[in-house]
Amino acid sequence: MKNKPTTEQPSNYNNLEKMGTFELLTNINTEDKTVPNAIEKVIPAIEKLVDIIYTKMNEGGRLFYIGAGTSGRLGVLDASECPPTYGVPDDWVIGLIAGGDSALRKAVEKAEDDTNLAWKDLSAYTISEKDVLVGIAASGTTPYVIGGLEKARQHNIVTACIVCNENSPVSEVADYPIEIVVGPEFVTGSTRMKAGTAQKLVLNMISTAVMIKLGRVKDNKMVHMQLSNIKLVNRGVLMIMDELHIDEDLASALLEKYKSVKNVLDNYKNKFM
Repeated sequence: MKNKPTTEQPSNYNNLEKMGTFELLTNINTEDKTVPNAIEKVIPAIEKLVDIIYTKMNEGGRLFYIGAGTSGRLGVLDASECPPTYGVPDDWVIGLIAGGDSALRKAVEKAEDDTNLAWKDLSAYTISEKDVLVGIAASGTTPYVIGGLEKARQHNIVTACIVCNENSPVSEVADYPIEIVVGPEFVTGSTRMKAGTAQKLVLNMISTAVMIKLGRVKDNKMVHMQLSNIKLVNRGVLMIMDELHIDEDLASALLEKYKSVKNVLDNYKNKFM
């Protein structure tokens, strides 16, 4: 058992099927509480990655995520949420999953075992040394991710990874490895649980910190967000009311005219303050 990677080691709990609902939920929650502590240990590594991503993107580069299964889905999720949240173009942050978009809903057989597939996927976006590539793999052994990172390195592209085992094959081909060791899963080997949670939290940290550094947030507000539904329009109106100290009707009219909170503030900050 000692030779098994942490993500494959036996659960700390036995006879799960004999537990009552409350006991199951309590024990899952107990395990989940350990995840933030594991992340705290690797904040210096995350800091280094955020700084290099910011540098590259500030110079016109892009951020790419690659992964398979849960890891791939998390990367696509983080990438897809950047445009509506921060008002950035769709091609600033790009998430790719082994097997393509159909793999988001249904596993594509053997796609993650193809070491050449990731580079084919990345090449479709003309990835270059201006960009940063982050491989996401809980086990740290996914061939799709390893192959993509290896090829990227050959093209002088900055590489990084988010894994949940130490000294993994994925980390070996990453310039900026982030290794979050969260321990055995509640259900042995089910890395969609603690490992997936850890990866999601780190992705949140990376994209949020980078977007703030790129000026996509003012104070603590998403002033560049896309006004894609009523909730977000109302949020934008409240932001403008709060910032300019004006009534709702005027704030709403200004937002409708200028299409974003940032544009309103840029044009009217001095007039109303």
